[in-house]
Amino acid sequence: MTIQQLISARVQAALAAAGAPDAPANVQPASKPEFGDYQANGVMAAAKQLKTNPRELAQKVLAVLDLDGIASKLEIAGPGFINIHLDPAFLARRAETALADESLGIAKVDAKKVMVEYSSVNLAKEMHIGHLRGGIIGDALVRVNSFIGHDVVRQNHVGDWGTQFGMLVAYMVETSKSGQADLELKDLDTFYKHSKKRFDEDPAFADTARDYVVKLQSGDAEVLKLWQQFVKLSLTHCNAIYRKLGLLLNDDDVRGESFYNDDLPVLVEELRQKGLLVEDQGAQVVFLDEFKNKEGEPAAFIVQKQGGGYLYATTDLGAIRFRVNKLGLDRCLYVVDSRQSLHFQQLFSTARKAGWLPESADFQHIGHGTIMGPDGKPLKTRSGENVKLVELLDEAVERAFQLVTSKNPELPEAERRQIAAVVGIGALKYADLSKSRNTDYIFDWDAMLSFEGNTAPYLQYAYTRVQSVFRKAEDFDPAAKVVITEVAEKQLAVALAQFEDVVFAVADSSQPHHLCGYLYNVATLFSRFYEACPILKSEGEVRASRLQLAALTAKTLKSGLDLLGIDVLDAM
Repeated sequence: MTIQQLISARVQAALAAAGAPDAPANVQPASKPEFGDYQANGVMAAAKQLKTNPRELAQKVLAVLDLDGIASKLEIAGPGFINIHLDPAFLARRAETALADESLGIAKVDAKKVMVEYSSVNLAKEMHIGHLRGGIIGDALVRVNSFIGHDVVRQNHVGDWGTQFGMLVAYMVETSKSGQADLELKDLDTFYKHSKKRFDEDPAFADTARDYVVKLQSGDAEVLKLWQQFVKLSLTHCNAIYRKLGLLLNDDDVRGESFYNDDLPVLVEELRQKGLLVEDQGAQVVFLDEFKNKEGEPAAFIVQKQGGGYLYATTDLGAIRFRVNKLGLDRCLYVVDSRQSLHFQQLFSTARKAGWLPESADFQHIGHGTIMGPDGKPLKTRSGENVKLVELLDEAVERAFQLVTSKNPELPEAERRQIAAVVGIGALKYADLSKSRNTDYIFDWDAMLSFEGNTAPYLQYAYTRVQSVFRKAEDFDPAAKVVITEVAEKQLAVALAQFEDVVFAVADSSQPHHLCGYLYNVATLFSRFYEACPILKSEGEVRASRLQLAALTAKTLKSGLDLLGIDVLDAM
């Protein structure tokens, strides 16, 4: 049980004993040190409901509130807030428990089967900056949910089907005959543009491409073989970026749109039999009354185009059916651009109406904003094209290398490049993850690579600072007792004890920026502790205890950054 859960349960019991059994405890970390470590704010609402004086009710709650061994001081503040000051001995025991456990004392949840769908690239084109947020946010959610004990399925729902693949296969055949295929396929964007140009300008080529689409959809063995070759090549591009970016995705996590192809006519027929399907202007649609326009007309969720073609909507319905019936998912997180919000609302609504998505299954769209340029518009190259992700990652590492070189020019180049890879990629990822995923943000190299403020380099440096203490300490006892007497010691110990609460909050809300803010706070409090409480110059039990707090700080920073997919270094 986390600290917040523990205190909440005790306050809840006290409220019930004081005559307010249905009132929420509303326990939160205190906003200021003078308010203690936690505040219980539920008395105010309870008093209003009971039509009684909140301060009098607070007195009754305090009289029966059992926080023995947890809090050293309880007090009523203002009209009825209860300030809770944690007992240093309690914090010391929590620290010792965390130090002795690989998972820092974090209890595992009752495991649910959770899928995180992220990255989900279109294999017809090279990955660009628009794929960055979904990839790193999704990866962080995979790591967090796995860490607390869920059975997590990573899913890369790639776009590997549709009419454009006939065009691409046709161009692949054409360039193979001239010996240019391997050369052109090194740059997928150029390959796509050249094939599109051929399709638009040469009617014979366009006819050939359409023939390939028909053959592909009918399962022609030779065309399928060519298509699989193109898919494999495209995924090779993606995997190289995943490795560079430090994402956990691999080929085993890929399940493309093509996987659901055989189920599409089946699900359309099921919708028809359930009375949900209506023909509208030649298309097959499900009308959704809960999404009416200004004129009061229900929204049309198209599941089959005029002429019989299928859409993303159809494939997404097929994916839901498979994920519920075959995989038995309890929860599914779709990490996709916020601009797709309406699509997912209508998708889930249609699936529930059809009986394919039970109420017990928690399927959520985890939307994210856009990366903007200095002009406040989506970041592009000077020529107005999407920034290739591989080029962005290379630039991050190169900028970090220049920074490391300016600070430590005496280091061997190989070591500087190793540090640059960790710092550059970490800075890029953290700059994104530290912002609320719901908002857009402006891309800024200088800000993200700064060693000051809430950045990855600052946190990575904080970790190395702790490690440097242990390089100098020759008598560290990992089994030493923790004793908390100084204010800075207690503030750091309180923050370290809150790691579990924060991790569970991120798993629940799918908001990684809460973890970033927490780690920045821990690093800041360690800096204050380091200045106020000498570690290596102290002696005996005090020295041993402070080394333990430093060890737990390093362990927490490393674990927290790992949950964000960011590496640390022992020295920078």
